[in-house]
Formats: sequence, structure tokens, C-alpha cells
Amino acid sequence: MRLDNKKIIKRNVKDSVFTNLFQDTKYIVELYKALHPEADYVTEDMIEIVTLKNILTDSLYNDLGFMIDQRLIVLVEAQSTWTVNIIIRGLMYLVQTYQDYIEKEELNIYSSKKLEIPKPELYVIYTGDKKVEEKEISLSEEYFGGDTTALDVRVKVITDSREGDIINQYVMFTHILNEQVKNHGRTKEAIDETIKICKDRNILKEYLSRHESEVHDIMFSLYDDEQIQKAMMREAHKEGIKEGRMEGRMEGIDAMIANMRKAGISDEMIQNVANMSQSQRS
Repeated sequence: MRLDNKKIIKRNVKDSVFTNLFQDTKYIVELYKALHPEADYVTEDMIEIVTLKNILTDSLYNDLGFMIDQRLIVLVEAQSTWTVNIIIRGLMYLVQTYQDYIEKEELNIYSSKKLEIPKPELYVIYTGDKKVEEKEISLSEEYFGGDTTALDVRVKVITDSREGDIINQYVMFTHILNEQVKNHGRTKEAIDETIKICKDRNILKEYLSRHESEVHDIMFSLYDDEQIQKAMMREAHKEGIKEGRMEGRMEGIDAMIANMRKAGISDEMIQNVANMSQSQRS
């Protein structure tokens, strides 16, 4: 399919490519071995993908979830904008994943016999510009001042990995993409150059070669997200004027952001909207 130069890159492009890349169990095996170099015994037939799907607009969905040999659940999120709220999302994803597992295995949570459930691991692969020193973030430390509570969730933070492994290649892909966007804007040229450079440097080369057309489709959108944001902000502003008070306008913005979340719009785009609303308040 021939792509129009006027098409622009989706703002959640890196998350989309991440999700598409790890639909293939071959790359999931590589990912798990990058996280656990000692696990050279893991094979594709031991992998079951349990990623939550966005079937309904208000349902939970995550970037990647997989189970290994019915004994380990691994949830991985790719994030280009840093927020510790990934802990809360990870908790919600994990609870839903366990619920799906219990229903699938027809386990009785009211039984007197102790259930056997897979051990969880949560990760976030961060590819943004903000320097993040933490190697692990936790619910108790970030939200409850380190106090011991009835619940804790720990998420391991990955900003890079060993040179050449699948995590390192994905991180390098995002850096190259960012550089090309600086050079060419959010255009087809930026995508073409990103794919060319990655292939030349053996970065996700096999994946990009096999799925180049699909990657192009993923990375482009017919509508400029910034224009959508501005239109939504104008509509919220009109509603505020109609109400005749700032509270009405801000309620409209809050409702708009809630609807954006339900529609599955990326956190990055939602943050941009929040920033725009803040600037219009002042």
C-alpha cells in the first residue's frame, strides 16, 4: 500500500510497535532471556500470551502479558513518558490477569484447599528523555511513605539492557526514531529513515524486514493528534463559556480526559491535553 506523505506518526507509535513486535512468541522468548539470562531452557512452546485485549472501550488492556509453563506470569509495559502511576496500572493488569487465569483453570477461590497460581513479575521499559535512577519502584514507597500496608506491588524499571539483546534493540529503535523525528518532523521520511538505519545497524532487522509494510501502517495516522487535541480543547472551552463559570469548563475538561482514557488514547497525548488545559487556565 502506498502511503501519503501527509500522513503523520501516531503519538503512541513506540507502544504500538512494542505491542506488535511481541505478538510473536519468538521475540517473547528473547525478551524473557534478556530479563533472565540464566533461563536458556525457555522455548516458544512454553509461552502463553495473556495480554489483556481492549475488547470494550472501557476495559483494561496492557502492552504485554505472558505466562511461562503455567508457573510464572510476566507483565511488561513500554513507556516513553515517565510516571510512577505505572505501579497502579500494573496492579490492575495483574488482578485482571489472575482473574482470567482462575476462570480459565476453573479454580475455586472459596475452596479450603490452597490454590496454586503463577508467580508474578512486573516490568516497565522506559525509553523517554527523563533520567530515571530507580531500578525498582513500589506501591508502598511511592504512595504510602514506605509504610507496611496490606498490599505492595513492585515494578522493575528497565532503561536499557545488554548490547544486542531484544530490549536493547527496542530501546535503540526508539532513540533512532526520536532523532529522525527531530530531523524530519512527524513524517513518512522520519519512518523511512528510522527503518533504513535500524536495518543497516542490525536493530530489529528481522522484524522490520518481515513486517515493514505492517510497521508503516502502525506508525502512521490519517489525523494529526495535535489538531484533535486543539479541537477537543475548543469544545471544552465552549462548554465552559456556556456554563458561565470556570468550574463548568474544568468539569468539561475532566470529562473529556476521562473519555480519552476510555477510548484508549495514549498517556502521552492525555498529558499534552492536561498541559494545554493548565496553560489556558492561567
